[in-house]
Amino acid sequence: MDHATGPQPEPAPPRTSSPGGEVPGHLVPETLLPETLLPDDLLATFRERAAGYDRENRFFDEDFADLVRIGYPLMLVPRDRGGLGFTLQQAAAAQRRLAAAAPATALGINMHHVLVGVAHTLRLRGDARADRIFEQAAAGEIFAFGISEAGNDSVLFDADTTAVATADGYRITGTKIFTSLSPAWTRLIVHARDDAEPAAPLVFGFLDRTAEGIEVLDDWDTMGMRASQSRTTVLRSVPMPAEQVLTRTPVGPNPDPVVWGVFGCFELLLAAVYTGIADRAVELAVEIAGTRRSRGGGAVHAEHPDVRWQIAEAALVRDGVELQLLRLTADVDALGTAGAPDHGPRWFLLFSGVKHRATEAARQVVDLAMRTSGGAQYSRGRELERLYRDVLAGIYHPSDNESVHAAVAKALLGPIGG
Repeated sequence: MDHATGPQPEPAPPRTSSPGGEVPGHLVPETLLPETLLPDDLLATFRERAAGYDRENRFFDEDFADLVRIGYPLMLVPRDRGGLGFTLQQAAAAQRRLAAAAPATALGINMHHVLVGVAHTLRLRGDARADRIFEQAAAGEIFAFGISEAGNDSVLFDADTTAVATADGYRITGTKIFTSLSPAWTRLIVHARDDAEPAAPLVFGFLDRTAEGIEVLDDWDTMGMRASQSRTTVLRSVPMPAEQVLTRTPVGPNPDPVVWGVFGCFELLLAAVYTGIADRAVELAVEIAGTRRSRGGGAVHAEHPDVRWQIAEAALVRDGVELQLLRLTADVDALGTAGAPDHGPRWFLLFSGVKHRATEAARQVVDLAMRTSGGAQYSRGRELERLYRDVLAGIYHPSDNESVHAAVAKALLGPIGG
């Protein structure tokens, strides 16, 4: 794989809409649903392109242009701010639908929706910080997620990246990995540590793609999710103006609304993407079983008891995650309303739990689909073969298997050593 040999500033990707973020005229906001935003013919085009993106290991440029054209980056922006006004539950349904056609495209654009989702949750709480995110999204900015760091198992709750206070903000230095949407983002949310403020050392805010000191490496050459182009981002004393700072927090889990929103939207929308992969795996298993016959003839495999049992099992596993996703996104959308569920400190466990179960369920569903579909699906270029590689990425996203179980064990049993 090619790596950049030194700091090489890239031109900022063009903004995706004119200021104001007008909803495309062919869409009617009052009746807009995930199914109308992403019609079947557009999804068929995305699915056809996905194989080429995977084979060539390149970004989903054409998909991205189509998503911008239909106003997809504005899903979670309120209608009165130039967006489509989706709830988080509707956005998750759209991401699930997109992922069933093009998983890596869905994973890439997911990071933008996470950050606009943070604004959605802030708005539900009556927090004015939502306004600046909505304004930037409606003006065509594309957000990405610069949180993950090599070896930082605390993820959101601590940072190796450093923040040095200046007269008008901070200077950020560090390395962020798995920065999905690398060729397209214009705003990057990062967190960094400023130990000059020990009570609240973690700084969260946005960096501008045009700022000095940002280097995006060309180092994404992976087994799956190749079109997401989740490249490494190196930050060398990058300015973060004061107006782009969202919050400061202590180290460790805390109920700060920005951190809560990032954690919750990341886990739920990620779960939606992997549930979409499971949806497609079940579809493919059914299609293949309906046409596949043994060499000696006889009934199609859809009538074979073992095949029927395994496909039914795949659907049952998928359906269980679907119900969890519907419930928890509805709970988030109810924030600020009378009688809204308040899970208290369990919110974080519920968010990470549904992500863990969704990614593990998707792996199981794809595996069952492979088992019922014959050896031809093992060949490169087959859609199930690609899904089998794509779904494995789920084990690496936060919160991973180890941290989820450690957190639940601590909540139930207390810390080790008492």
